[in-house]
Amino acid sequence: MRAKDVMTARVVTVSPDHSVRHAARIMLDHRISGMPVVDDGGRVVGIVSEGDFLRRSELGATALSSGEVRGYVKGHSWKVADLMTSDVVVADEETPIERIAVLMQEHGIKRIPVLRGPRLVGVVSRADLLRVVLAARSDDSTAAGDDAIRRSILTRLREDAGVKRDALTLTVTDGLVHFSGAVSSQSERDAVRVVAEGVRGVKGVYDHLYLAHP
Repeated sequence: MRAKDVMTARVVTVSPDHSVRHAARIMLDHRISGMPVVDDGGRVVGIVSEGDFLRRSELGATALSSGEVRGYVKGHSWKVADLMTSDVVVADEETPIERIAVLMQEHGIKRIPVLRGPRLVGVVSRADLLRVVLAARSDDSTAAGDDAIRRSILTRLREDAGVKRDALTLTVTDGLVHFSGAVSSQSERDAVRVVAEGVRGVKGVYDHLYLAHP
């Protein structure tokens, strides 16, 4: 899936020339925690979020030292252009959602504007990614028989989770999966369980594994 498949296309925006109070009102009225700042040409020039308001003078915040000129401006200016974060992380319509998730983690952000050329066409938020997780299903092409379940688990352990199967014993009976043998870490043990739980037809997973000591 790509950004265009999950983004919110009806985006609430604000102009850099709008007042800070106007931006706050829009966010409250629409119950959103942030929004793109768009100029008259439809280009994204910034993002304004709840975090940008935390150092406002109205809240009693002040610059910590006389050298924090930028902090003073953000805390006292009436214009969105001075309040907003101008270093915006953006994506285009074809950006895979895996990349979107990575960008959110790397930059500690909650939303990413989606562009078509230079123009804003949508926003992908963390909530949009949560909907993808909620809608996700196990691979329906997986056969439900015990042999098919076992083959699917072994394949996914190798190809998806990168787990070495040499020290593992796997049995499947009436959809009940039993693992025994050694794993190298707790993370590997968790991965084995998660892989099995994600295969269609699995009714339960029983972990008889132990951690191998180097």
